[in-house]
Amino acid sequence: MAKVHVSDLVLRDGHQSLIATRLRTDDMLPICGKLDQVGFWSLEAWGGATFDACVRFLKEDPWERLKRLRKALPNTRIQMLLRGQNLLGYRHYADDVVRDFVQKAADNGVDVFRVFDAMNDIRNMRVAIEAVKKSGKHAQGAISYTVSPVHDIDYFVAMARELTEMGVDSIAIKDMAGLLTPYASYELVKAIKAATPLPVNSHSHATAGLSTMVHMKAVEAGVDIIDCVNSSFSEGASHATTESLVAALAGTEYDTGLDLGLLQEIAAYFREVRKKYWQFEMDSHLVDTRILTSQVPGGMISNLVNQLKEQGALNRLDDVMHEIPRVREDLGYPPLVTPTSQIVGTQAVLNVLTGGRYKSVTNEVKNYLLGRYGKAPGSVNEEVKKLAVGNQEVITCRPADLISDELDKLRGEIEGLAKCDEDVLTYAMFPDLGRTFLQERAAGTLTPEPLLSPEAKNAPTAGAPQYAPNEFMVTLHGETYHIRITGTGRGDDSERPFYVHVDGVSEEVLVETLDEIEVSGGGSGGTRKAGKAGAAAAGKRPRPSHAGHVTTAMPGTIVDVKVKVGDKVKAGDGVLIIEAMKMENEVQAAASGTVVAVFVAKGDAVTPDEALVEIQPE
Repeated sequence: MAKVHVSDLVLRDGHQSLIATRLRTDDMLPICGKLDQVGFWSLEAWGGATFDACVRFLKEDPWERLKRLRKALPNTRIQMLLRGQNLLGYRHYADDVVRDFVQKAADNGVDVFRVFDAMNDIRNMRVAIEAVKKSGKHAQGAISYTVSPVHDIDYFVAMARELTEMGVDSIAIKDMAGLLTPYASYELVKAIKAATPLPVNSHSHATAGLSTMVHMKAVEAGVDIIDCVNSSFSEGASHATTESLVAALAGTEYDTGLDLGLLQEIAAYFREVRKKYWQFEMDSHLVDTRILTSQVPGGMISNLVNQLKEQGALNRLDDVMHEIPRVREDLGYPPLVTPTSQIVGTQAVLNVLTGGRYKSVTNEVKNYLLGRYGKAPGSVNEEVKKLAVGNQEVITCRPADLISDELDKLRGEIEGLAKCDEDVLTYAMFPDLGRTFLQERAAGTLTPEPLLSPEAKNAPTAGAPQYAPNEFMVTLHGETYHIRITGTGRGDDSERPFYVHVDGVSEEVLVETLDEIEVSGGGSGGTRKAGKAGAAAAGKRPRPSHAGHVTTAMPGTIVDVKVKVGDKVKAGDGVLIIEAMKMENEVQAAASGTVVAVFVAKGDAVTPDEALVEIQPE
């Protein structure tokens, strides 16, 4: 029997960390037969960001993915990552939703539930762990490892003891940011093994280049399971390489017993598959030691890069990485793991892109400061707290204690579209996205985001598909303009908005069908119009010109319009809710007065260079 067991994360954390969670089920299934032969302790294949990516980008039913993987992996435990009371969404759910979600995940094929809380607040893990135990599955309690003035060995050991008393079957050290050093790993594993009789699992991202050494010292300290990723999706922001550690431990008392040849066959398959996803590859160095100060988790880095690309601000990545630890300190040193990584990361992006720290504060940061995610590990910055939430009362109880059962309400909201309880839970995780997904499924119009041809990476050849660049020079009537596309919005059958920089000035271009296009205007700094509908649309969204014009700090989608024409508002009142980078942000009035125009509706795509609401100042 192997002294050290291996969990392989290629079907979840590997591609989440390196290609923004875009690996499709149809590219997983052909290799499952060989994966099932290896003898892994488990295969992590569900949870984390996979649920979100399936619904948002891939247009796959995440429950169907789980069922298909279960059938294809009859001999291997399927493991998922569960965010405690957050499940797989970005808020706390009522206990009845948590219990139902865990039971349905178990019924559909999950064997091992790795349960964690972003705040390391065990109160937020209890109901999920109890539900896992009731389902008869393996409950693994995870400690979110981080480094701060309030996190030390005693802190983590105390948490391991509490999890043991709660009844978990094993303990995971979840080093999501790759901050563990080899000797710190040795000391931590030794201390936890001395404090609990349970198996201990070592999980550490390779971002800073330390994870292989971390695992080796953990093995020497007595760890039972190590998390690795097949070489096709390992290293960088991902994890240590499975084949390398299998080879390193072979012939020793820690021999894993796994077949290196079989692992290499699996790697050859995934290397070819990965080529299809080149457009989502991280544009970063293999080893990034900035993580040791920014503490951004591996899974967050690739998504952060993609999000900054969408904002047309990838050149500000270093600024954001510098800002993240400052925001984290302000919020009392939460571990950076979903959803707190998104909460801190998005606020850091806002602080950088809006030209002022906390000039715009997301709703999630406000809820965090009000205790609605749990207890902060350290003291929060009182000035930031007052700026964000004023004198609102901070709760001290378990946040879910304030949430009434909500399953019946959710069923009612999605009645007619949900065909089963799993559909209700999909809607519960992401109401707007989930409803759209179920509507498109019913209409037979589910269409995944396109995968660009591999040939498009290089200069196009004869007969190869042609793809437009996103940055180019245009000469018109003897005048040359530098054009850079920064994003696109939702359109209809006749037109679609594109957001561009023209000689450094942000513009919106509405593109109509080819036979309707008429171009007017010229020179930088003006509005570019594409046809009559384009002119009308441009008229609906004037450029902001006075304090009464309400704008957004970054491109996003309108989630809610909180005012109507004729309403009286005060400076600082929320008038809109916008979703950007998966986080909701309340847009506030800059001036007191009367609302005289609303230029947007729920679902509209918007940019910072548009007036969204107009207020007549007092």
